[in-house]
Amino acid sequence: MQDSVIIEGLAVEAVIGVYDWERTITQRLVFDLEMAWDNSPAADADDITLALDYAEVSSAILSYVSDTSFELIETVAERVCELIITRFGVSEVILKLSKPGAVPEANNVAVKIRRRAAA
Repeated sequence: MQDSVIIEGLAVEAVIGVYDWERTITQRLVFDLEMAWDNSPAADADDITLALDYAEVSSAILSYVSDTSFELIETVAERVCELIITRFGVSEVILKLSKPGAVPEANNVAVKIRRRAAA
């Protein structure tokens, strides 16, 4: 991976889960992302239009996830990677998606995936 833009601890309340009781509540999901992006042009020109705008990425993720319902965090992770790659032109995303509280005896449960844009 070249340069990257990182977002850690991006939290959203969402309908997520396979059990009937989970379909009636929202649960916290937490995203940690590393997105491949050449930061040199933005740094050289000191120009936000050449940067990967982490506020825009965060907003897109929050809107998408809060407006959609999924059963599996694996599905959410895949769809969010697709969103970032297609909407923002990112070539590679490493995403860790946590569902704290899913297993009461564990501090956290999560999936971690790496996806690349089609060549």
